[in-house]
Amino acid sequence: MKALAAELASAELEALVAPHGGVLRELYLPAAEAEALKRRSASLPQWTLNQRQLCDLELLLNGGFSPLQGFLGRADYDRVVSEMRLADGSLWPIPITLDVDEAFAAKLTENAQISLNDTQGTPLAVLTVEDVYFPDRIAEARQVFGTTDRTHPGVAELLDRTGSVYLGGRLQGIQPPAHYDFSSLRRSPRELRDWFHQHGWHRIVAFQTRNPMHRAHRELTLRAAEQVGAKLLIQPSVGRTKPGDVDHYTRVRCYRALLKHYPQDHATLSLLPLAMRMGGPREALWHAIIRKNYGASHFIVGRDHAGPGKDSQGKPFYDPYAAQHLLARHQAELGIEIVPFPAMVYAANRDVYVPQTEVQPEDEVRDISGTELRRRLQTGEAIPEWFTFPDVVKILRERHPAQQRQGFSLFFTGLSGSGKSTLAQAVLARLLETSSRPVTILDGDEVRRHLSKGLGFSREDRDANITRIGFVASEVVRHGGIVICAPIAPYASARTEARQLVEAHGRFVEIHVSTPLEICEARDRKGLYAAARAGKIKGFTGIDDPYETPVAPELRIDTSQVSVSEAADKVWEWLQTQALA
Repeated sequence: MKALAAELASAELEALVAPHGGVLRELYLPAAEAEALKRRSASLPQWTLNQRQLCDLELLLNGGFSPLQGFLGRADYDRVVSEMRLADGSLWPIPITLDVDEAFAAKLTENAQISLNDTQGTPLAVLTVEDVYFPDRIAEARQVFGTTDRTHPGVAELLDRTGSVYLGGRLQGIQPPAHYDFSSLRRSPRELRDWFHQHGWHRIVAFQTRNPMHRAHRELTLRAAEQVGAKLLIQPSVGRTKPGDVDHYTRVRCYRALLKHYPQDHATLSLLPLAMRMGGPREALWHAIIRKNYGASHFIVGRDHAGPGKDSQGKPFYDPYAAQHLLARHQAELGIEIVPFPAMVYAANRDVYVPQTEVQPEDEVRDISGTELRRRLQTGEAIPEWFTFPDVVKILRERHPAQQRQGFSLFFTGLSGSGKSTLAQAVLARLLETSSRPVTILDGDEVRRHLSKGLGFSREDRDANITRIGFVASEVVRHGGIVICAPIAPYASARTEARQLVEAHGRFVEIHVSTPLEICEARDRKGLYAAARAGKIKGFTGIDDPYETPVAPELRIDTSQVSVSEAADKVWEWLQTQALA
C-alpha cells in the first residue's frame, strides 16, 4: 500500500511543470557527507561571498537555477553572454559567475577546491575550480544589459564592483545560508512543489515583484489567474533589488496584508532569495525559468519587466514591452506559459481598474506613480483608498514616516578647495538655527583623523574611507537624524555605495560642489596642488588622479559663481521644496 501511495504521489507531482532541463538540480550533499566536507573545508582556501554571490549560491544549491550545477565556466559563460544559451544549447540568459580578485585567483592550484563562506565565516559549499578566466566585462555589459551606461545598476555593479577573475566549477552544498526572517515563507523549489502537491495546485501562475503591491497589482494578478484558470503564486525577490527600493521587511509585511484581500485558497506567498540584475528582457526570461523550477506553469510578464528606468540621457533602457516580445519568441522551448499583461489603470468614472489597452475615450483615468507615492509618504499627504488598501498604507507610513521625522544625509562632494567644508558649515548653521533635530557633520579631514585613521590614498583605501562614511551616515539616518558629509569622494562607485547604505533608511542628497580646478588651485592655502604639480604628492585628485564628476546629483553648485551664503540658500530652498526642512 505504501508503495502504491508513493507511486500515486509521484504521479501527481509529475503533473507540475518539469524543471528547466528536466531535473531539479539540488546540490546539497547527504547529511553525513556534508558534515565531513564541512570539517575538511577549514583546510581549504576561503572565499567570503558578497550579497549577490550569496543569493546566487542559494539558488544554485536548492535547484532554483536548474540545470546549472555550479558557477559558469568559460565555454558556458561565452555562449550565455552572446547567445543566451549554455554550451550544450540549453536556454539560459544571465551569466551566473563567481568573481574574485586576481590575488586570490593567483593562489589557486589546478582543480583546487575552495570553501565558500557567508560573512560570519560559516562554510556553505565547496567549489571544485574547473576554470579560471578573465572576462571582458565591457562586452558582457553591452550584450547582457544592452548598454555600458553606469546609470544602469547592473552595469555599475559589473564594471565597478565585480572582481576581474571568474571561477567556474561544480558545487557541493554543505548547508543553506541562514535566514532569520520570515522563515515560514522561504520555501525551496522542492518544498514549494511539495506544497502545491499537498494543496492540489497544478496550474499556477507566478507573479514577480520588487515593490509593494497595491490595488492595481491585485486586479492584474486576479485577472491573469482567471484568464488561464490557475492559482496565484506571489513570489517577490527579497535578495537584492534596485538601490532605493523599499526594504524587503516592509514589503513582505505589505504582501501579507494584501494576501487577505484575495479570495480564500486562491493565492499564496513565497519569497525568492534572488539578486536581481535589473536586466530587462533577459532578466524576464531568467525569472520565467526560475519560476518554472519552483513549479509554476504560467508566468505574468508586465510592462517594462525588471527595467531599471532611464539612462543618463533620460531615455528608458528598454522598450516597454521588449520583455514580452523576447519571451514570446522563446515560448515553445521555455516550458512555462507566458501571460503578458498591460498596466492596470483606475477609471474613476466607473470606479474600476481596467487594462490600459481597454481605456475608453470618456474614462477619467487616475494613477499614482512610485515617485508620487513616495512624495505623499514624505509629506504625510493622504493616499486614496482607490489606489491601495488602508492596512498597506499603515505599514508604509510606519516604515517611511513623513519627511519632517525622517532622517537624511547631505553628501557634499567636490575637489579639494571647492568649498565643500565651508558650505557644509553654512548649511549646518541654517539647520541648527531653525530646527531642534540632531545634526551630525562628517567632514573629510576630521573623518581621516579619526574614523579612517591608518588608511592611505590608494583607490582601495579611498573607497574604504567613503564606505565608512556611508555606514556611519546610514546609522545616523536610521535613527531619524540629519548627517552632513563633506569628503572629496572622487569615485562614482564609492559614492553609489554610500548612497545605497543611506537609502536603506532615508534620503541621500548628493550635492556636487562643482568649482573649477583652476579656482580650487588658486584658493589652495596649504600648497597641496603646487606640491602635486611638482610631483611631491602622488595620486592627488584633479592632478594625477581622476575626479569622476557626478552624473545626476540632486544639486550642483559652483562656489566661484555664488557666495557661501547664496550657496547655502540654494541648498536650504531645495530642502524646503522636498519637505526636508
